[in-house]
Amino acid sequence: MNSVMRLATAFAAGAAVMYYLDPQTGRRRRAMAHDKSVAAGHDVKDFARNKGKQVVDHARGAAARTRAQLANEFVDDDVLRDRVRSRLGHLVDHPIEVEVMDGRVVLSANMSTTRLDELSDVVSAMPGVVRVESRQTPPPSPEKTTASRMASDRKA
Repeated sequence: MNSVMRLATAFAAGAAVMYYLDPQTGRRRRAMAHDKSVAAGHDVKDFARNKGKQVVDHARGAAARTRAQLANEFVDDDVLRDRVRSRLGHLVDHPIEVEVMDGRVVLSANMSTTRLDELSDVVSAMPGVVRVESRQTPPPSPEKTTASRMASDRKA
């Protein structure tokens, strides 16, 4: 079995030599093989450079987050309210009333207490928030919504 393997290896090596040393198209084949190997080297170099840049960017982001947490800068109430509303807008579809006074945030919404507590946890982690209070509001009564629809229909 070993001699058959040697014969097959010798045959493959001879075919490869004939393929690349062919007087008519061997030069083109060698140039193509060279170009492909150079391109593969460039791809590896680009991949390594991009991964290194990504690691550096992640480290810079972590450092910036740490600096922001340690800074404890005062955040204006209007700015903080806008930031909280923006964050909540990505998390829920329900309307949520947001009030801010001296870094204390009050969330008022018609949703489950569990969901409101989850949102309070998200808001409490935001920079500038001192305390979060959540209030569950009752749903609008059907009479009010019907009356408001009828009033808007009369105006139109």
